[in-house]
Amino acid sequence: MSDDARATAQDVDSERSGGDRADRAFSRVSSVQSVESCDETHACRPESSSAGAPAVRAHLDVGARGGAVLKRRGGVVETIRSLMRVRRFADALELINRSQCSALGGEAGALALRGECYEGIGAAPDAFRAYDSSRGLDIGNPDAWCGLARLAHASGAYTDAVNCFRAARDAYARIGMTKEAEEAEKKLAAAWTDLGTTYKANGESKRAMETYAEIIAAVPHHAAAAYYNMGVSLVECGRLVEAESAYRSSIALDSSRAEAYCNIGVVFKMTNRIDDALDACEKCLRISPDFDLGKKNLSLVLTDQGTELKKKNLLADAIATYERALSYDTTNVEAYYNLGVACAEAEEYDRAIIAYENAGRLRPQCAEIWNNAGVLYKERGNDARAMDYYRRAVACNPNFAQPLNNLGVLHTMTGEAQQALETLQRAVTVDPSYAVAHNNLGVLLRDTGDIEHACESYRECIRNSPNDRHAEQNYLLALNYVRQGEEPDVCEAHATWGTRFVKLAGPPLKARRAVRSDSGAGTPGRRKLVVGYVSPDMYTHSVSYFAAAPFRSHDKESVKLVVYNVSKFCDAQTERLRKFTLESGGEWRDCASLDERELAECIRGDCVDVLVELTGHTANNRLGTLALEPAPVQITWIGYPNSTGMRSIHYRITDKVCDPLDTKQTFTEQLVRIPSPHSFLCYTPNPEAPQQVSDAPCASQGFVTFGCFNTMAKVTADVRVAWSQILLATPGSRLYFKSKAFACEVIRQRFLSQMSALGVDNWRIDCVPLERETSSHLAMYDRVDIALDTFPYAGTTTTCESLHMGVPVLTLAGACHAHNVGKSLMTAVGLERFVAKDVIEYVRIASSYGNKMDEIRELRRGLREKLLRSPLCDAAGFTQSLEVIYRNLWQRWCDEKARESDDDEDERSDEDDDDNGQCGSVDDSKGDSNQDTAEQYEGDESAGEFSSKLIDTLEI
Repeated sequence: MSDDARATAQDVDSERSGGDRADRAFSRVSSVQSVESCDETHACRPESSSAGAPAVRAHLDVGARGGAVLKRRGGVVETIRSLMRVRRFADALELINRSQCSALGGEAGALALRGECYEGIGAAPDAFRAYDSSRGLDIGNPDAWCGLARLAHASGAYTDAVNCFRAARDAYARIGMTKEAEEAEKKLAAAWTDLGTTYKANGESKRAMETYAEIIAAVPHHAAAAYYNMGVSLVECGRLVEAESAYRSSIALDSSRAEAYCNIGVVFKMTNRIDDALDACEKCLRISPDFDLGKKNLSLVLTDQGTELKKKNLLADAIATYERALSYDTTNVEAYYNLGVACAEAEEYDRAIIAYENAGRLRPQCAEIWNNAGVLYKERGNDARAMDYYRRAVACNPNFAQPLNNLGVLHTMTGEAQQALETLQRAVTVDPSYAVAHNNLGVLLRDTGDIEHACESYRECIRNSPNDRHAEQNYLLALNYVRQGEEPDVCEAHATWGTRFVKLAGPPLKARRAVRSDSGAGTPGRRKLVVGYVSPDMYTHSVSYFAAAPFRSHDKESVKLVVYNVSKFCDAQTERLRKFTLESGGEWRDCASLDERELAECIRGDCVDVLVELTGHTANNRLGTLALEPAPVQITWIGYPNSTGMRSIHYRITDKVCDPLDTKQTFTEQLVRIPSPHSFLCYTPNPEAPQQVSDAPCASQGFVTFGCFNTMAKVTADVRVAWSQILLATPGSRLYFKSKAFACEVIRQRFLSQMSALGVDNWRIDCVPLERETSSHLAMYDRVDIALDTFPYAGTTTTCESLHMGVPVLTLAGACHAHNVGKSLMTAVGLERFVAKDVIEYVRIASSYGNKMDEIRELRRGLREKLLRSPLCDAAGFTQSLEVIYRNLWQRWCDEKARESDDDEDERSDEDDDDNGQCGSVDDSKGDSNQDTAEQYEGDESAGEFSSKLIDTLEI
C-alpha cells in the first residue's frame, strides 16, 4: 500500500424486496466496477405452492354475482373479526359455528372467515381449503381471493399471489369497498415485486426489469420497491443516470427508504461526485441511523473525500475526515491506512494509532503494531484487550521498551504495583534513555507512597528529555506530598516552571481590546459577564463535586456561563453537570478533541471575559491554553493546592482559612479570598451515595475504628507515626485504611510492617483496596467511626464524602494551602473542634474519642444534615459570592484598560460596533508552541515501519 494514500473503494449497494429488506455489501479494488446487490428476503421457490398450500390459479373473469356475500354480512362478522384481531381464533371459530350463515354473508362468507381463523393459527392447508371452497361458492368474494393470495405469497408462489391479489382488488372495487381495494393493491405490488426479484435471483435480469416496469405502469402509487429494485438493476447495467432517477422515484413514494439514498450515494461516488455522494449518504443515515450499508457507504465516500483533502495538503481536515469515516465503518481498511499516513505527516502520532490497528491484524508478527493497537484499546477503556496486545508485542520483541512501559501503566492503574514495578524497571533497563518510562516509574512510586524515589525518577526523565512537561509537572505535584508549601524552594520551583513553560507554549493570541460595553458587564442594565470554565475532570472525579455548584446556581440574568469540557470520559456525572449547566441557561462545549491552541481560539471566539481553569498541575490539564491568554481575566481554582507558576493566570480563588493574610506561601497569582462563612469550595454530594447513614460501628463493636480513604501518597512517615500514637493511646481501637495501592499484597505487607515497627500489631489494621462503584465506595464509611486526615497534603473530596456519610474528620492545621484544606472544610461545617493545631493535639483529640462512643453516635446521626445545611453545601450563596468576585475582577481589568487609554489617547479605538460587545485585539506575540498534558503516563516513538508516538494518561 503506497504512501500516496490512494483510496480504493468498496462500493456497497442493496436491493429491496416488496416485503422485508435484505442487504449485503460488495467490494471492488482500485477502480470503480459494477455495483452488485442482493435480492429479496424470500427464498427462491417454484411458482407452485408448497405442499401445505396447493397452487392457486386466479380466475379473472369474475361473474356479476361476485362479492354479493359481502353485502349480506351481519354485525356478528365484526365481532368475529375483533376476536381474530386479538388472536382469539378458537373463540372466533366457535362463534362462526354457532352463527347463521346468513349473518356471515352466506356460506361463502362463513368459509372465508373460517379460512382466516385457520390461517391465524398456522393451519395453512385447512385455510386453503376454506378459501378455495368460498371462492367456489362465490367467485367474486374478495375475502377469499385475499386469503388465497396471502397463502400463495407466504409459500413463494408469487405468480399465484399476484393473480389472486389482483382479483381481490378488482372485486373490492366492484362492490365499492375502496379502502380494502387499496390495501389489496398495495399487497399486489409487494408480491409482484417479489416475483421480479425471483427472476433476478435466477439470473433473468431482463425479465426482472420488465416485471418492475410492469409494476410501475400498473400500480404506480405502490411501486416504491419496484423503482428501488429497478435502480439496482440499472446500476448493474451501467445506466447510472437512469438508476438515480429510479431511486429518487422510490423515495418520492416512500421517504423512509434509507437504502435508496444509500444507493444514490453509490451512483454519485462511481461518477466521482463526492460532495453529492456525501449528502446522499448522510440523508440515508438521518432516516435510518443504524443502517449498516449506509454507514459503510458514507465511510467509503468520506475516505475519498479525505484523500482529496490530503492531496491538497489539508492534513487537519483530511485527518478529521478519515476519522469520521472510521466512525461509520471500523472495517474500512483504506481509511485506517490513509489516516495513518496523514497523521504521520502531521506528526500526530497518537491519532495515527487508530490506523495501525487493522495493519496489526494483517501483520501479526509486528510488535509495534500490537503495541499501538494496545494503546488504542486502552484509550477506549478496554484495558483487558490492551493488556493482551501489549503482551503480544513483548512476545514479538522482548526488548521493546514501549509495550513494557505501557504494561506498567495498566498495572499501576489497577493497583498491581509489583507487576508494574517489574515491567517499568525492565523498560528502563532495555532502554535507559526512555524518558517516559522513568516518568511512569515515578508515578508508580508516588502512588505507593515512595515520594522521594518518585522524584528521582522524575528527575531522570527530565535529564533524558529536558522539555518533558509531564515529568516536571509530576515533580511539582509530588512536592506537595512531602514538603511544606510555604518552603521557599517549593514556591520557587512552581514559579520557575511557569516562567519557562509560558515561553515554550508559543505566542499568545492577540490581546483583546476593551470596548465600551465591557465596563459594568454583569451588572443591571449592562451586558452579561461571560464566564468560562475549563476542565478535563467533568466525570466522576473529585473536581466535579465542587464545580457543580456554580454550574447549577449561577446568576443567569447577569452571567453567561460556558463550560469547556475537555474530558475524554463521559459517565452519569458528566450528564448531571451538563444538565446543571443547560438548565441554568449556560452553554456546554465538548472540546476533548481540540489541542490547546484550538481550545484557546474557541474560547476567544466565545468572547469569554473571565476564564477559570480547574486543574492546575494535575492530569490532562490545559494550562497551555491559558498560557495563550484567550481571556482578559484568567483564574485557577479547585484542582491544585499550589500555584500554577504562570503569570498569565492572574488570580487564584482561596479563603482566609486556607491562605490567611499572613501566609508565607508565595504564588505567582494574586490570591482572592471567598468571604466568610464560605470555604473556597462548595460541595455537591454524589446522588449515588447511600440514602441512609448507618449507626456508628463502635456502638456494636465496643471499640473505635479510625479510618482513612486518602491516596497512599499522602500517608507520609510523619502521618504513620501520628497514627501509631493514636492507636497505642486508644486501647482496642483499629485502623481501616482504604487505598488503590492495597490491590498489591507487597504494598499491603509493607505498610503493615511499617506500622508494626511503630508498635502497632497487624491485626489492628485493615488494608482495603478501592471499590469500583461509587455507592460501594461510600458504603465503606459504615465501618469507620472517625476519619483521620493526612498532612501536609490534606484530603478534600474524601473529607466531604466522610462528612456526608456521618463520619467526622480529624484534621491538622498548617502553614500552607494544601495543609489547611481540611481546616477550611471543617470550619465551614462548624466542626472546628476537630481541627488540631499540632500533632500532639491531633493525637490527643483522636484518642479522647476512645471513651466518647455515645458522642460519636450522636454526632453521626446529625452530621449529614449539618453538612447539607452548612455553607459548605450552600451552592446559591457560594456562587453569588464567587460571581461578585468575577464581576469585581472584570471591572478591575476594564478600569486598568481605561487608564491605559487615557495615557495614550492616540491609540484609543472607537469602532462603530463597540457597543455590541464584540472582542477586539492587538498584536502581542512571543515564543514557540508546545502542546501536551500533565500528570500522566506517557509513551514515546516506537521503532520500525509503523512508528508512532503513544501517550497513556493516568488520573490521580
